Amino acid sequence: MTQNQQHQPPIARKEHKETALHGTVLVDDYAWLRDKQNPEVTTYLDAENSYAEAVMAPLSGLRDQLYHEMLSHMKQTDVSVPFRDGGWWYLTRTEEGKQYAIHCRKAATDRDTLGAPSLRLTGVPGDRSSSLGWSGARVGDQEPQPPPDPPEQIILDGNQLAEDHAFFAIGATDITRDGRWLAYSTDTTGFRQYTLHIKNLETGETLSGEVERVGSLVWAADNRALFYTVEDEEQKRQYQLWRHTLGTPHTADVLVFQEDDERFNLGAGRTRDGKFIVLESASHITTESHVLAAAEPEGAFTLISPREDEHEYSIDHRNGLWFIRTNDRGRNFRLVTAPAATPGREHWTELIPHRDDVMLEEVDLFAGFFIACEREDGLPRLRLWRFLGDGPEAAKAGEISFPEPAYSAQPHINRIFDSPTFRYAYQSLVTPASVYEYDVATGASTLLKQLEVPGGFDRTLYASERVHATAPDGAQVPVSLVYRKDKRKKGWNPLYVYGYGSYGYSLPLAFSPNRLSLLDRGVVMAYAHVRGGGDLGKPWHDAGKMLTKRNTFTDFIAAVEHLTAAGYGDAARVAIEGGSAGGLLMGAVANLRPELFRAVLSHVPFVDVMNTMLDATLPLTVPEYEEWGNPNESEYFLYMLSYSPYDNLRAASYPAMLVKTSLHDSQVMYWEPAKYVAKLRTLKTDNNALLLVTNMQAGHGGSSGRYDYLKEVAFDYAFLLRELRLV
Repeated sequence: MTQNQQHQPPIARKEHKETALHGTVLVDDYAWLRDKQNPEVTTYLDAENSYAEAVMAPLSGLRDQLYHEMLSHMKQTDVSVPFRDGGWWYLTRTEEGKQYAIHCRKAATDRDTLGAPSLRLTGVPGDRSSSLGWSGARVGDQEPQPPPDPPEQIILDGNQLAEDHAFFAIGATDITRDGRWLAYSTDTTGFRQYTLHIKNLETGETLSGEVERVGSLVWAADNRALFYTVEDEEQKRQYQLWRHTLGTPHTADVLVFQEDDERFNLGAGRTRDGKFIVLESASHITTESHVLAAAEPEGAFTLISPREDEHEYSIDHRNGLWFIRTNDRGRNFRLVTAPAATPGREHWTELIPHRDDVMLEEVDLFAGFFIACEREDGLPRLRLWRFLGDGPEAAKAGEISFPEPAYSAQPHINRIFDSPTFRYAYQSLVTPASVYEYDVATGASTLLKQLEVPGGFDRTLYASERVHATAPDGAQVPVSLVYRKDKRKKGWNPLYVYGYGSYGYSLPLAFSPNRLSLLDRGVVMAYAHVRGGGDLGKPWHDAGKMLTKRNTFTDFIAAVEHLTAAGYGDAARVAIEGGSAGGLLMGAVANLRPELFRAVLSHVPFVDVMNTMLDATLPLTVPEYEEWGNPNESEYFLYMLSYSPYDNLRAASYPAMLVKTSLHDSQVMYWEPAKYVAKLRTLKTDNNALLLVTNMQAGHGGSSGRYDYLKEVAFDYAFLLRELRLV
């Protein structure tokens, strides 16, 4: 596609600015776009939006078609699998035509087991897709006549709360043990700045008085004391823990703890057995935990193990013992136990050793067993350990098996400590999201619900694979693929490749009904598990951060080259996508190898690396010195400058690009992609499309309503299909 000559793109004015550091002068002609209150900034963003709409106008019919295609694959009226917590079953519902979920509960009865409710799923008359049997009936069994359904209580209706707001999101939630009081937080701008509310679930009354900038929430065992964290005003760092007591004004709330190290964020939670409140202070590479008996909210927190640089640990509690996941003996973590009264390192006893080839990602602890959530060969593993008594002794007792070559599997909602079952979520690139219940005694898994995909989805038409690309230094980079089998022609298919590769985040292999609109048109879709992510454990992350960050980019390029050389896609029709730190990846590879790609889709991209990381007043900057490096040190400055997308733009022919951002993004400020596009317009030597689309009413995740979100995806897909010559 070439830019429509009838529509000229807006040209941002230049205002020269120089920053001298480490013998280098950074030139930034578009720094003025940072001034959000300047009407000229809004005018420019509006002009870019109008230009993008004009260029995309010929595709309005395709956009509408794609929207309705994706809508046809959405079960608009649906209900989640209920989960038990105390004396209630909790669930969420969606209703056709409504943007947001409705959060509900129903009282548990004496007939209910801990593992499966004896209530019917409402809101989906005649639906059999849930596969949720009563009284533990397995899928395919003859279901007994269900008992009378307890009445449903709506806890929160997102649609009502979102009235008069262009954006709405629920943040943290917690309910007292007696089921009476709900604490929850909401965001109505997209800036991820949440407001605390407290609701009486017996009367439906929401108490007067609010607290701004709230993060985590946790009730004490007395059903009256609420602990919550708040962020500072500049860096959006959760740095204080407060205690509120029901019946008192928030002006009387007590400051319990303050974290003064700018690298660290606070988070508060509760052990699964309900006996302790846990306060964790964490940077990207270091953690420290304090605990408080949940029955003594006015008591003093106790330190588990003092912070040491690059030591990370997390904790849970069972029978007077702490179970501690720690990386003190290796990057991939081990599991130890310690007496609750003496939790220091000198009292640690090893239960699972560190292994170089297996990452211990999480431990889900229960009264009679625990699940070791591990990652091996780039794939998640769920391994059962059964306790031999009341002490720490446990033995391996099985592993949940998965049938596909590439998949995602992780714990689902498990609130009951003394449970005989374990719920987990499973999906793959071709298998819809599913919830299973694993019987610890028998080792059998029961499907509770699989996402229904209306509109004629036939799973057998699609295939997934996992291949490996060789990076320039010899590293083997996993790549997961999905395609429609009857559309696959070697060397012909348009190729789409997605990447992220930062923060040790393992790229999930999720099912997406929306993806069918591309697969059914013959697009082969690939997901590159590049270094910087956590797909092969902590060492994989270490090999793509700080002074090794360029591996992320060269891994991605190697993956694209391997896929086209192996015939998975047409080398002349390659589209790539990434968002946030994945947008950094998009900008870097577009600078390194622009000829390799036909189109780039970049969401809220972190592309102005130098200016952002040199501004310590911005959210995330100081904590992320541990991910990217501190540019105030010359070694890191020069290395980061070598790949920063904004600083390395040059006169060249670039791929077609759709760059998307949101005005109220608190993680990657809107001005980064705005500056990037403005500068690139003055340098690129091609006639390929360069579009900047700013959501003026949302934040980092884009539109909050599910129908609004589909319209955004339809816009993206229409752009890609035209660039890939499929329309």
